[in-house]
Amino acid sequence: MIELTIIIDKEEVYEEVSQTTSYTGAKMEGGDDRTYDRIFTTEADRSQLERFWNESCVAVCEALKEFILEERNGKESFCVFLGLSSSFDRALEPALKKELFSFFVTNIVCKWYVFTNKKEAGDFATAAATMLDGVKRKAYHRRKPTRPTRK
Repeated sequence: MIELTIIIDKEEVYEEVSQTTSYTGAKMEGGDDRTYDRIFTTEADRSQLERFWNESCVAVCEALKEFILEERNGKESFCVFLGLSSSFDRALEPALKKELFSFFVTNIVCKWYVFTNKKEAGDFATAAATMLDGVKRKAYHRRKPTRPTRK
C-alpha cells in the first residue's frame, strides 16, 4: 500500500474563492452597480463560507471513503491520509492534489452562487462534481506492470 497525505490550506482556498467571485462580479454583463458587492465574498461572509468548506470536506470523504486512513478538518486546513494501491502511479500525485484543491474552490463558489449568482451556480456544480470524479479516478488508477529485463 502507498500512503498519500493531502493537505488543503483553507486560506488559500478562500483567497481563490475571493478572486473568482470578484472577477465574476466585475465582469458580469447586465449587472447593476450593486452586482459586484452582491457576488464578491468578503470577510463578513466567512461563517457561510465555513459551512461550505465543511460540506466540501464531507463530500471528499464520501468520494474517497474506501481510501481514507484518517482525515482531519482543522482550523487552518483539511488533511486526508489515503491508503492507495501499491500500483498507484505516483506521477499522478501532483495532479490529484491540484484537482482536489480546485474542487474545494469550485464547490464553495458553486454553493455561494446559489445565493448570489444563480445563473452560474449550475455550471460550477457540474465542474465541481467532475473534479471530484477526476480525483477519484486518479486514486483508482494503476500503473501498468513492467516486465523485468534480463541482461
